[in-house]
Amino acid sequence: MTLLTPGVNVLALNATFLPGDVGDVDLRAVQDWHEGQGLPPLVAWAGADAPAGLAVQPVARVWVGDWVGEPDPPDASVVVEQVGRLHLSAWAGALCAAHGTPEWAAGLARQLAGPLEAAAGAFALLMAYRDGQAAGSLLWQARGAGGAAHLWGALDASAGAALLDAAAALGDGLRVTVPDGWAGLGRQEPVTYGLLTGEHENHN
Repeated sequence: MTLLTPGVNVLALNATFLPGDVGDVDLRAVQDWHEGQGLPPLVAWAGADAPAGLAVQPVARVWVGDWVGEPDPPDASVVVEQVGRLHLSAWAGALCAAHGTPEWAAGLARQLAGPLEAAAGAFALLMAYRDGQAAGSLLWQARGAGGAAHLWGALDASAGAALLDAAAALGDGLRVTVPDGWAGLGRQEPVTYGLLTGEHENHN
């Protein structure tokens, strides 16, 4: 499966997601398609090691797991609030600032406005503040009795942990994606991103 969202600075939305067995995948066609869009040939797979037959240069890794909380006490200077869709622009601004790309805020807010309006009860917008200043944002999505948070960002780890703790309290458990090197996950699995090098064993 390939996801393409031109103009949105979200790594996972401009990648081809590969199965564990790439023997039936036309990797040359995948590479040609990405390059035809003017994009790097970015692929992703579950696990740390590249699937057999995949010639790739790893560039990033995230971890998907159940949030169980940081071992350290929460930072009392961080306050997390749930905000309404009227605050979507501020929410997107805090999220994009946390990722170092504040110029993407307006586009992200526009993209999310429709889906959030159409399924209001299935989502919640959380913002973290420190000393009255925005320190991060998180999009919570209902998943069964619990929830998921795969689109979020914070200026530092303590603000991030506070956001995730607050999101976990919205339901019975939280499935989350965190950057490489984070603690606080259970039942975790890595997702690795890499660039195709064009030296594939399979030439379908």
